[in-house]
Amino acid sequence: MYTFQGMMTVHANGFDWDKGNRAKCEKHGLSVATIEGLFARPLAVLPDEAHSQREKRFRAIGHTDKGRSVFMVFTFRKKGDDVLIRPISARYMHKKEVDAYEKENPNL
Repeated sequence: MYTFQGMMTVHANGFDWDKGNRAKCEKHGLSVATIEGLFARPLAVLPDEAHSQREKRFRAIGHTDKGRSVFMVFTFRKKGDDVLIRPISARYMHKKEVDAYEKENPNL
């Protein structure tokens, strides 16, 4: 079970993967295991209002177990009684992005 706290509290029971979202994440060099591992560590999660027309999307920044910064977009999908995390896209961040993000969000 995955729980997000801070701006929201959501309990998720796992992940929703298919060919589409798996391929989109892997083309940026991130494996399914790496992305799922991000949710085991602290994440900075913000709403993605600009891309939430049909479903609520979220932007997140986290770190791999090796300390690399990752930018990710995800949503939640309900499958039966389960709420699943559906990664939409994920990629490693460049140093300039990390520096700019930390400067704009000093409390995160």
